[in-house]
Amino acid sequence: MNDLAQPPAGAAATMPDTERFRLAGYLAELAARFPDEIETIDTPTPLIDVAARLDGNARAVLLRAVGPEAAALVGNVCASRARLAAAFGVPPGQLRAEITRRLALPPRVIDIDSAHAPVHQQILTGADADLTALPVHLQHALDGAPYISAGVDYAADSVRGITNTGFRRLMLRGRTEAGVDLISPSDLRAIYMESAARGAPLPVSFVIGCHPIDQVAAMMRLPVDEMGLVSSLRAAPLAVVAGVTNGVRVPADAELVLEGYLDPRGHVEPEGPYGEFLGYYGAIKQNPVFHLTAITRRTDAIFQTSSISGRTLSRTDTAQLNAIRTEIMVWRALETAVREPVDVYVTPASGGSLNVRIALRQRVPGEARNAIAAAFGCLANVKNVFVVDPDVDIFSDEQMDWALATRFQADRDMVIQPGMRAMPIDPSLAGARLGCKSGFDLTMPALPPGSLEAITPLPPTPQGTRFASVEAALRDGPKFFVDLVAATASDDGREIVRAIDALRASPGITRDASGRYVLGNAA
Repeated sequence: MNDLAQPPAGAAATMPDTERFRLAGYLAELAARFPDEIETIDTPTPLIDVAARLDGNARAVLLRAVGPEAAALVGNVCASRARLAAAFGVPPGQLRAEITRRLALPPRVIDIDSAHAPVHQQILTGADADLTALPVHLQHALDGAPYISAGVDYAADSVRGITNTGFRRLMLRGRTEAGVDLISPSDLRAIYMESAARGAPLPVSFVIGCHPIDQVAAMMRLPVDEMGLVSSLRAAPLAVVAGVTNGVRVPADAELVLEGYLDPRGHVEPEGPYGEFLGYYGAIKQNPVFHLTAITRRTDAIFQTSSISGRTLSRTDTAQLNAIRTEIMVWRALETAVREPVDVYVTPASGGSLNVRIALRQRVPGEARNAIAAAFGCLANVKNVFVVDPDVDIFSDEQMDWALATRFQADRDMVIQPGMRAMPIDPSLAGARLGCKSGFDLTMPALPPGSLEAITPLPPTPQGTRFASVEAALRDGPKFFVDLVAATASDDGREIVRAIDALRASPGITRDASGRYVLGNAA
């Protein structure tokens, strides 16, 4: 795929380009280079119909006239591995490796003033800062209210002196209030709990509309300044600007930003229900409240929404982003657990976290078990781990099914680990706090060297030394049938059968244990 994030020739490294990583620019490039990946709808669309347009759609969807305001809205941007790979300029199969490479790049974060920040082209405060004036839509039939689902949150961690970023949904409660989900363990939850314990509001800003690279950065869980992660994954300098009402620094090239704070009352207001990323509803929870103090935006901002749940999880933003995050975390664990990991793939249909596939080159017995243990321990969300040899394509459901069917014996190759931390919203837990993880060692069991039982049958490709006849070829040494085809330059093979038949009488012909033909006097 072409690189949608390629810098312009001669661009100065010290001057951040505030258009290069704009969401609108990515969408334009996607339409130009990969038109099958995006659908553009120009006709007016009621907000209540947006979710149906996105549900199960394999393409990103750009709606140019949503609601009575005829606002521009885009969804499903990150809901395919191909679109994420295009953002990083690599084929889908190289996405994990490219992100791993970029994570090692040094960050370059540059503060700019408000006058040069595109996201400050319009600044709305007071009565003009109104969440209900945004094209926020009802995503699932039983949701508690319309949700802002693509919000990338930025907050300062005063204890560690770094910036934290992540994904957080917002349930509209009114013009200036929204419920925010802070139930699950996360850095933002820890930062908020510390602030609330002091009775202090926590300033936080939500970016609505950003490049897919920024969303991948927001999914990472690494002990670093996560503003720098955005720069590292972009492989470019990042321009940031301070909020006009809360001082929180955000990428200056965002489409739209919600500035405000989380009040210190704690988990006091009902939030939900909501269609969760495992394909089921999450019940009503008590959560903190976000208070809006300003909306800053580009003049021609595109509002972004994310697909979370539905009938086809693999075609949701959350599943694809979860999958690549999980692959990165599992890969990092494998690098210390086994000698030669080959690749990792997490199935988006499992919500992008529960089912993990690992390919490795097992140098010594037991490494597949080590890989399973490493995957179990690196993320609570990992539930089922499948380990295969390098000859199995972990991106192929068909080949994985084949490996499970032919290389696995449950009494020998299954690992069961009860009593482990699990994902609370997994309905199979039935309310339990701890869960059971399972590992499947699908590597080929040890067989004698050269054993045919360990060789995958492939179409014949005759090649080798030429001989005057089948007999002459066999006098040179034992040969498989395909070797005799090559030895006589045959493009048929039936005449080889006739020649072998003639040799049975004199000088005689036999077969060795591997199935090669051997002249009687050479046996």
